[in-house]
Amino acid sequence: MARIHARRKGKSGSKKPPSKVPPKWVERSPEEVEKLVVELAKQGYSTAMIGLILRDQYGVPDVKVITGKPILKILKEHNLAPSLPEDLANLIRRALRVRRHLEKHKKDMHNKVALERIESKIKRLVKYYRRAGVLPPDWRYTPEKAAILVKR
Repeated sequence: MARIHARRKGKSGSKKPPSKVPPKWVERSPEEVEKLVVELAKQGYSTAMIGLILRDQYGVPDVKVITGKPILKILKEHNLAPSLPEDLANLIRRALRVRRHLEKHKKDMHNKVALERIESKIKRLVKYYRRAGVLPPDWRYTPEKAAILVKR
């Protein structure tokens, strides 16, 4: 089946290894990895960036396999979790960039359609996160409110 907004099919892409046991070559203990996650979060990195930095610079292949907890759960334990989920915040930032572009270029129809697509993705994600209890039930997406939330 084809994807909604991209004209592609299939599920190709990289996959995580199925092993639930930490590799033998990992030298760091779970406490060390957790401490690194907290330090990187305090420096202002997102959860995805924390995972990339740990993989590339510290040789930690998967935080969840080593510590038994995902990065976001570690951040919640130390009260460092973001107020908005990362994927939703990234989509809101994209929508704000396109809105700023459309203020200058009012007749850019391609980006008007792109903005509608982005905002429909945002609304679907908000609906999901409200159901899952991540966002409060009365949370609504409005561009003005979103600009304030993302700038924090």
